[in-house]
Amino acid sequence: MGENCLSGNDVSRHDFNRDIDRTGTASLKYDGRQSMFGAAEVIPLWVADMDFAAPPAVTQALAKRAAHPVYGYTVYPESLYESLMDWLRRRHGWDVRREWIVMCPGVVPSLYAAVMAFAEAGEPVIVQPPVYFPFFWAVTGTGRRLVHNPLRLGNNRYTMDFDHLEQCAAEASLLLLCSPHNPVGRVWNKRELEHILRIAKKHDLVIFSDEIHADLIYSGNKHHVLSVLAEASAENSVNIVTAVAPSKTFNIPGLNLSALIVPDAENRNALAQVFDTMHVSASNPFSIVAFEAAYRDGEAWLDELLIYIRQTRDFVAEYLAIHLPDIRLIESEGTYLLWLDCRALTARLGINDAQLRHFFVHEAGVGMSPGTLFGETGSGFMRMNIGVPRHIIEAALENIRQAERGAGQGMIPA
Repeated sequence: MGENCLSGNDVSRHDFNRDIDRTGTASLKYDGRQSMFGAAEVIPLWVADMDFAAPPAVTQALAKRAAHPVYGYTVYPESLYESLMDWLRRRHGWDVRREWIVMCPGVVPSLYAAVMAFAEAGEPVIVQPPVYFPFFWAVTGTGRRLVHNPLRLGNNRYTMDFDHLEQCAAEASLLLLCSPHNPVGRVWNKRELEHILRIAKKHDLVIFSDEIHADLIYSGNKHHVLSVLAEASAENSVNIVTAVAPSKTFNIPGLNLSALIVPDAENRNALAQVFDTMHVSASNPFSIVAFEAAYRDGEAWLDELLIYIRQTRDFVAEYLAIHLPDIRLIESEGTYLLWLDCRALTARLGINDAQLRHFFVHEAGVGMSPGTLFGETGSGFMRMNIGVPRHIIEAALENIRQAERGAGQGMIPA
């Protein structure tokens, strides 16, 4: 890993401190600020894409493809599958067979497809809030029944309630697992994942494992691919659908190409039937070349990125502890999304979630994702995207610090 050959002073070949103006590029994160926050000038630390330039190999591959003047219908070349299989083997020790791979137009459509493929209308589907909000939508939007297995917060760290999960599994057919977990930043350990596998086998539970943040793991932690653990254990008959993508890893989410790894042929057929009813295609000339180039040649860039965002995470933790003790960073083991516990702040100021959002947007000028977006257990929390140059994070925190001083003098509206 690149961390061993780089100092802690951001000496690297890739400039993650570089400011890139994204306004006017139809960027949801920037050009969508007015509609999202009612203010066009907030520092946007919300939607999960980064402000860093994609790996040079990706931009070079896109430029080369764009130079060819015909952009017609596109097939998936074998080299695309090989790049993914090589990456999963090299980074995660997972030997994936070519026939297991189902290309698809993003993880969110895959969530919907999995719910429709593995749960009948009205059947319960398990989610573990606070969690990425499309998990809820994929269940309720397809006429299935949402069953909550809330995560438990203790000692500044989230864990799973396995006793309650087993009760839920007794009636449900599908679990939507977020691993690593967005927004709380947990990287589930081997023991926890093996416990899930035992429950799934006992109750014949299908698991959709969203692992698109699997490459964004802080040092001292390890991502375990759920399917790899199942293959190596007595729970190898558990039906697992794994979502992977270069989108978060290499900052190319707008290209909308991801993959499902589905070892079971019947499950692949069930998913294919759902995708066929949607009549959607994930293939286009640019998403394909970017996908392959990222997995082939983006590793050095990623290793440097991991150092940079870890240092930013540590900077946020230190700043909050010294200057904003009423905002606590939940222990973060992976992803570039931080989960901020603002409950002490809301209690001291006597404000609710709507007022907390107003405080950050209109008093501090910082646009983050409100915790309630991730379920009721997100009340009093905010999600911060640190995938930006560090000086922007420093400016945002300073804005919050100044706003808190004003809020302490009664500036928050009723």
